[in-house]
Order: sequence, then structure tokens, then C-alpha cells
Amino acid sequence: MVTETQRITTQDEPPPLDEGWWQAVLAEDPFFSEKAPRSGEKGKATNIPARSTSQEMVNWELAKALYHEDRVIDLQVTGYNKGGLLVSGSQLQGFVPISHLIDLPNNLTAEEQEQCLAAYQGHTLRLKVIECDPQRGRVVFSERAAQADSGRRNLLFSQLKAGECVQGTVTNITDFGVFVDLGGVEGLIHVSELSWGRVRHPSDVVKLGEKLYVYVIQVDPKRSRIALSLKRLCQNPWETAEERYFPGQITEAVITSIVPFGAFARLEEGLDGLIHITEFGALTEGQSQLQSLREGDRVKVRVLHVDASKQRLGLSLQLNP
Repeated sequence: MVTETQRITTQDEPPPLDEGWWQAVLAEDPFFSEKAPRSGEKGKATNIPARSTSQEMVNWELAKALYHEDRVIDLQVTGYNKGGLLVSGSQLQGFVPISHLIDLPNNLTAEEQEQCLAAYQGHTLRLKVIECDPQRGRVVFSERAAQADSGRRNLLFSQLKAGECVQGTVTNITDFGVFVDLGGVEGLIHVSELSWGRVRHPSDVVKLGEKLYVYVIQVDPKRSRIALSLKRLCQNPWETAEERYFPGQITEAVITSIVPFGAFARLEEGLDGLIHITEFGALTEGQSQLQSLREGDRVKVRVLHVDASKQRLGLSLQLNP
């Protein structure tokens, strides 16, 4: 829950996020990116109907009232696909994206995830409407949002402001980002906003249930969207990277990731560089050295080039004599 003692206002106003940013984020969510059959079209038993909810199945005045009043409603699960659940009730029908389910474990295989979603069939969920779009025929529900009291979302949206730092709890981790509960409404930290450095997966940066402070980039009450950031709580190290690192410099680094074409090494938090396999020495020796490396190893590297504008850092591994 956000309190006044936890609220810190920063001096710099964050740059606004345009619709393209949100579209790119949503495109990475299976629920929004998956192509569903058209309304009335037959599909596999596991497939939910088209994302454009059938007009005759929805009382749009009721859906809008539930959304604006931030009320909780009970609906039954009637279908699913890899993106989420179809829920229905009297005069209502819509979807619950995977990221808004409470008890769905993370890091499941596709088969395990399908089994978990199938287990919801016929169950009743307590939900809130988090998106109501009659023109697109879409009603989106959230089980996570329903954990907060009615009206709590509206209160928080009236209080939250871009440029603030608030405390929240990590409620879900996906490939494209992290969802954080701010006390009755969830915000998203996109993977690109987790660190100034390279992030292999969001779970490497935060853990489920972790309490952390986040920077508010954007608040959009009309669409129930809150964009958050972790990296903006820290100074961008790339701004001064060329002042502190230069070609030919020998320094220590920590191996953060092994890839087929080399390894990534971190000079400091937020500054990751690539040691290309060609910079490991002779071909045979280099391949052997790459295979012997492990994540977390401390190594000596030589700086080849620093391009702060593109946030690129080239390194060469210094072999032991």
C-alpha cells in the first residue's frame, strides 16, 4: 500500500510514453498478441472465443458501471487458451489474462500451463473489470485487482503521479516484465526499465513477493495502466561511461551471461559489455576458455571501445599468463 511516508517526489519529470510503447508491451503478452478465431468461428475445445466479445453477450452499461465503480463480481470460467481464461455470467463475458491470475505458478512449461488453465474450467472467480472497450468489443477482468476493496483503484489513480517513487510488492514475473501491486492497483515494469544494463530475464532482477521502491513513469486512469521503472531510481551510468572507461584500459569484470558467440561481462551495475569469442585468443584456445567460464566469474578484461550513445561496450578477455 502506498503511504505518504513511502512517497518520494523526484525533481525530474519523466518523458511521456506514447501509445506505441504500450502496444509494444502488450504485443509481448500472449493474451494480447495471440490471434484468436473470429466471433462465431469454431475452434479447438481449449480455444476461447474471439477477443471481440459478442455484443449480445455483454450488457455494456453494466460492464462500464463495474469498471467506473471499481466493483468486484463473481464470474464462471467457461474456456481458456494459452493467453488466459474466458469468463461468463449474467449479461457479461470477457477475459482474464494469465498475468492477472493469482494462483498460476511462474516458469511453467507450455504443457504445465495448459493443464493449470484447464483446471480453472467451471470454477468461479472474484474479478474486477480493468478494461472496458465497447468499440472493440472487449472486456478484460483481473483476479489480482479484485483482492483490493471496491473503489481502491480509483483512489490510487487519483493519488499516483508521474515522477514519484512509491513502494509496492512484486506479484507476477513474465518474460516481458514485472507486475507490482501498489496497494490495490498493479503497475508494470517493462524488462527495458529494470536495469540500465543487460537483463537476461526479469526473474534475475526481482523475486515474487519482494517489496521494492519503483519510479512512476506514467499513470493512465482511463486505461488502468501504470508504467513503472526500477532503473530510473539510479543515475544512468552510460552518461559518464566514456569519462571513466577508455580503449586499452585493463579492469575487472563479472561474467553475467554465456552465449554461443562469446560472453557478457559487467564492469559495474548497469554497464555490461560483450567479450566476443574472437577476443578470447586463438580459435582453439578461445573456445576452450569460453567453455571454462561460468556466470559470476571475475575476470580481467581490456576495454576495446565505448559507445555511450548506443550503450555498447566492447571488451577483450585478458588470459592468465
